[in-house]
Amino acid sequence: MVFKRLLGAIGVGGPSVDTVLDGEAVLPGGALSGQVRLRGGGAAVEIEEICLELLARVEAEHEEGESEGTVAFERHVVGGGFRLGADEERSVPFSVTVPWETPVTELYGQPLGVVLGVRTELAVADARDRGDLDPLTVRPLPVQEAVLEALGQLGFGFRSADLEHGRIGGTGQRLPFYQEIELTPPPRYAHAVTEIELTFLATASGLEVVLEADKRGGPLTPGHDALTRFTVRHEDVPVLDWNSEVDGWIRRLTEHREAYDAQAYVHSAPHADHLAGHLAVHGSVPGVGTAVAAGAAGAAGAAGAAVGVVGGMVAAEAVDEIGDFFEGEEEDEAEESEEVQED
Repeated sequence: MVFKRLLGAIGVGGPSVDTVLDGEAVLPGGALSGQVRLRGGGAAVEIEEICLELLARVEAEHEEGESEGTVAFERHVVGGGFRLGADEERSVPFSVTVPWETPVTELYGQPLGVVLGVRTELAVADARDRGDLDPLTVRPLPVQEAVLEALGQLGFGFRSADLEHGRIGGTGQRLPFYQEIELTPPPRYAHAVTEIELTFLATASGLEVVLEADKRGGPLTPGHDALTRFTVRHEDVPVLDWNSEVDGWIRRLTEHREAYDAQAYVHSAPHADHLAGHLAVHGSVPGVGTAVAAGAAGAAGAAGAAVGVVGGMVAAEAVDEIGDFFEGEEEDEAEESEEVQED
């Protein structure tokens, strides 16, 4: 095991840390467990606090355009209050609950291009220092999977997924951002909409599904956005006819029955500096490829159809972009550490 050196405020020769997560993926609202492995430096120190931060790469719209940065959306104290001797090795186990609204990063092993991470912070002698940012993989809840499977069966294709800073009015949203999954419509709906944006807002009791359609205009009418939402329970997964249920949602949305005005319903933050936590610009928003509904046509079963929603995306490209993001974070941390050492 290679321990990752903590530099900066604690200083070279201080304790090192490596956080190892159990398993490969977690569920929204589920347990994230693992171990924080510490190794003492050249002298004994008092470990006052060990914290885990959950971070997300989030986009923000503002007057100057768009930017993106990392937002810490959950923080847990998992240990501390002990003395770590010189060269001593100690492992601190942890199990914490991730928020129900934690975004989904993959579907059946296919990355969606959404970036989440876990970072460990040590408090030693009134100084704090952060370790490397490790990727966090989140798979969908069964009810989310059921909706995505139905969309795949209905012929929808994946276009992209991102996290938007802001809040959706009229919902129970708790996090300072929300996930948007952009879908291309099948032929039966292509005459009415150019794309549909899907947002999941999960809770302990169920799921709010927010749908927004970019509706096509007619000869005498301009195009416009239509938006509506639906609520389902976790226990509905085995009993509902999901194809019929979701198809009914789409028909209601495209016909604009019971739909809200999108401009009044969605309230995004107007300025990038409203982002909570550290905002570090990492360049333009990357594309993650375009999916085609035909990717699900030959798949067997509902799981195959769900994979078809994202089957056409360039998975390797998305993985590269996620890797680039974490490398960028490490470079930022190294630069900050060098500045502290120089001071």
